[in-house]
Amino acid sequence: MRDATGRAGDARAASTADNDIDATFSSDRIAARSGGVAFSSDDFRDYLYPLDDPMLVSARGMDYQEFSDDKARAPFLAELLEYWQGLYDEPFRGVTEDGAVRPDLYPASGGTAEAAPVAAASAALAALPDAVHYPLTAPQWRAWSNPEFVVHRVGVRLEELSDVQVAAVLRVVRACLSDAGDAKVVRAMELNALLGRMVDVPRILNARSYWFAIFGDPEEGGTWGWQLFGHHLAVNWVSDRGRQTCAPVFLGAEPAVVDGVGLLDERVRLALRLAASWDAAQRGAAVVYRSVLDPAMPPGRLHPADERHVAGAFRDNRVIPVEGVSCAGFDDAQWALVRGILQDSLLQREPGAALAVIDAHREETRVSWYGATDGTEPFYLRVQSPVVLAELDHHAGVWLNNRLPARFHIHTTLRHPNGGDYGGVLRGQTP
Repeated sequence: MRDATGRAGDARAASTADNDIDATFSSDRIAARSGGVAFSSDDFRDYLYPLDDPMLVSARGMDYQEFSDDKARAPFLAELLEYWQGLYDEPFRGVTEDGAVRPDLYPASGGTAEAAPVAAASAALAALPDAVHYPLTAPQWRAWSNPEFVVHRVGVRLEELSDVQVAAVLRVVRACLSDAGDAKVVRAMELNALLGRMVDVPRILNARSYWFAIFGDPEEGGTWGWQLFGHHLAVNWVSDRGRQTCAPVFLGAEPAVVDGVGLLDERVRLALRLAASWDAAQRGAAVVYRSVLDPAMPPGRLHPADERHVAGAFRDNRVIPVEGVSCAGFDDAQWALVRGILQDSLLQREPGAALAVIDAHREETRVSWYGATDGTEPFYLRVQSPVVLAELDHHAGVWLNNRLPARFHIHTTLRHPNGGDYGGVLRGQTP
């Protein structure tokens, strides 16, 4: 029950003292459970920490840099940051399924006119500090992260810019992404601000808690790109002679569902329709684990920060073996659902080239699922082929106190494996 403020009463409220991995993460998020993990309340407001909780009180007086410095002193996160730095320092190879990069998967040419993106990016370069601009193949492409604490400073921080400068950044995003993609990015930023207001830490969580950078020189027919990242959001967009790619992408929110409207409703809807379409043999192959906390998972499969998703920040070279059901046996209606999930994951304004490459590898595409398939439980979904990897994962709370995955905290990732991330520029080739 909630008190007069709409906050969770004692029956639901948990203290950060219960987060027994570190100040942010509870052990429940990685603890095996023999039964399923049913959704409880769908309203994130039932899981708001009391405003006098020590975690919120201590964070309330900090700006984003003070908060980041404080988090880096926590033992688990200090170890995680050191691990991430080691991954960042590796030469870029790309995500693979077995450690071997497959060559010649992406077309070497193709594209459309791009006057609007070039004009918007050129105007942004003129309006923003010099720190926003990097060489095309600068290693800072790989420095993005999605937590609210800062790991690497790349480019400029939106909350340190004027309204005019922020508008210039958002015009770049709008010019380069589809209407739906732009709406998702803006909504993720708005939801971050909503969370900041609800827990009263607006200097840490707000609609401008993001870094923006431009790589290369924007010109029609050239190769250049930009990056926007921060809490629950990372977009890496490249244009190579007019052909647009947009990966890696990290998109999520806590809360992702507010008053019945979700940031990722379409993707969840398509995923559940796909799962409902499977016959017994297909479901048996697709469902790798019965629940998102299945005891059958091997040691290390669950991560306190990433939970089940495997293609997030600093995982540019991860070896991710395929699992689940092959799409080779799907009928056209089932493939249309898979393709719909992937199209919803592609944010660029011109996704046709990417979809054509994805279609060419239909026979090598696999879908894996963890959890119940009827929408009553949190689930993990991965679509994987040599040219695309897309994930959706329900998560436990960080700024909310649900210790188990909930419908209103979602992480999604998108990758182009085998060197296709970042438009291929970091492998000395552009797809």
